[in-house]
Amino acid sequence: MQYSFEYLNNEARSLLARLNQVKPFSMTMPMVKGASIGKAAYKEVIALLEREKSVLRKGINKFIEDLKEAERLKIDERHFQSRFTVLKIRFNNILDQLDIFADVLSQRGEYDVGIWAAGLDVLAEDGLKVLEPFTEIPNLMVYLDRGHGAAIRRARTRLPGGVQNPVAIIQVPRERMVGSGIASSLIHEVGHQAAALLDLVPSLSTVLAKKATSSPDKLAWEYYNRCISEIVSDVWAMGHLGISATLGLMGVVTLPRYFQFRLNVVDPHPTPYIRVQLSCAFGKQLYPHEQWDTLWEMWTRFYPKQGLDAASVRIISTIEKQIDPFVDLVIHHTTGKMQAKKLYELFPLQKREPRKLQALYQLWRSKKLQLQSMPPTLVFALFGQAKFDLAIGAEEESQVLTQQLRRWAFERN
Repeated sequence: MQYSFEYLNNEARSLLARLNQVKPFSMTMPMVKGASIGKAAYKEVIALLEREKSVLRKGINKFIEDLKEAERLKIDERHFQSRFTVLKIRFNNILDQLDIFADVLSQRGEYDVGIWAAGLDVLAEDGLKVLEPFTEIPNLMVYLDRGHGAAIRRARTRLPGGVQNPVAIIQVPRERMVGSGIASSLIHEVGHQAAALLDLVPSLSTVLAKKATSSPDKLAWEYYNRCISEIVSDVWAMGHLGISATLGLMGVVTLPRYFQFRLNVVDPHPTPYIRVQLSCAFGKQLYPHEQWDTLWEMWTRFYPKQGLDAASVRIISTIEKQIDPFVDLVIHHTTGKMQAKKLYELFPLQKREPRKLQALYQLWRSKKLQLQSMPPTLVFALFGQAKFDLAIGAEEESQVLTQQLRRWAFERN
């Protein structure tokens, strides 16, 4: 029995020693000032980790004290093994939390990449500003990673160990850097956070479920309901970026023909063919212009339905039949948190109209307008429109947007 208590005591002290080696990021992360995350986000992350470490440290010290008393009183040691196991799990949860944020912060030390990521922070923040009248906006930070798509760990969701995530962490693919397409992926993920803050997905899901029970095209409304979280995020990108949102989406879903029409019954993402069609339909409704027909006609030439099996054609046709009423339903939807505003009324639509963007581009070309005077999402909308219009080449677009990301990063810090 004596050895059992000594073993647990040594293990607890070892755990405490390792915990004390977990240093604050300010002592471990090299980065230039312009690449750092926002001060508020950084403060929240540090506060979370230090708070968790403090709670665990107190728990370990209390465990050691209780262990000594139990040994003196010759209490059964098995209970203490269970307590130590819980402490060790909590320590590993802290390390998991540390790694989540370290993935973001360590990248800020990379040459150029750190500055780009800081600039993307500013772009992402602009995608949430329209929510200021309705809710408290969480802080966020962006990092690049391998892979084809983007992702978000939303603020106010659970981290390992069950504690609440204080900031939104957005991952965007490296292959999207640097061009207007990166904004489509980024603001789509921002849209997931916005939808959660406004309760958009559960609210729309309730409406769509009712439509499915009353409509003869039940399959279509059930399909939209299953994919509504991704569709709403696509709409959020469209509302901020105009045609840049669709062009960026096309870049993501440029896949072999088989995947364009693959109807996966569990995937929350619409099949790419339908997803691009929906993007064009939302664009046409929000920004009436013939460009959406041009874009969709191009996509159908790339991916014609000819050759599909009869069952797939029938399902896709059923979904397509309800696109217009579905688009109308979504953009006119409201929730209790939106103060009677409809979804489309949250977006700066007038400033993203194609002809307005084209006029702004010409002003910039003639040096009568500076990009730093514009909101970041408007800058990316501007160059996405110019890219569609073939008014700017990919090389120049990348150069200008890289410079602008750097400027936003340095101005913020």
